[in-house]
Amino acid sequence: MPQRKVSFYQDGVYHIYNRGAGRQNIFREARNYIYLLKLLKTVMNECQISVIAYCLLPNHYHWLLQQNGEVPVSKAVARVFGSYSQAFNKTYQRTGTLFEGNFKAIEVDSESYFLALCRYIHRNPVQHGFVAAPEDWPYSNYLEWMGQRAGTLVDRELVREYFPTSQLYAEFINAQEDESFLNGIVQGGMEDDV
Repeated sequence: MPQRKVSFYQDGVYHIYNRGAGRQNIFREARNYIYLLKLLKTVMNECQISVIAYCLLPNHYHWLLQQNGEVPVSKAVARVFGSYSQAFNKTYQRTGTLFEGNFKAIEVDSESYFLALCRYIHRNPVQHGFVAAPEDWPYSNYLEWMGQRAGTLVDRELVREYFPTSQLYAEFINAQEDESFLNGIVQGGMEDDV
């Protein structure tokens, strides 16, 4: 197994993403998404990791996480997807790998990159044609950012540091951006992941 190039440390922020092996769906029905989100909440709380932004799509996911304690983000993510993969395989009577290799991890090292990732993650279901607007996709925390859902998988204090009102975030998310810049955010070709 190849060694990761990224180091995980306390207060570090990371973009975590992956897709299904052979681009297969890793979520087949609503209960799969819900199960994964419950696992995410439990493990991240236990490991002292903040969820900043997330989006789950049928065959891939994007998470923006901050490591607040000593448990590396990599160990927490491995726990979530180890449990999820076992449950998925048992439910659908399948064997073998569910994901396309190890998850990808990129350290977020600038404010501009951080903000661009928030936009990229929350607009991902729009970019892939699943919905017309980010608020229409139930499997992201965009609605939490907007104060329209009381979910707990969001660091509200951090959100308000950057966007004091939900209207400012909505304007930022929906502003016309250079799509080539946004597509270049994810290294490794995930922009064509559906």
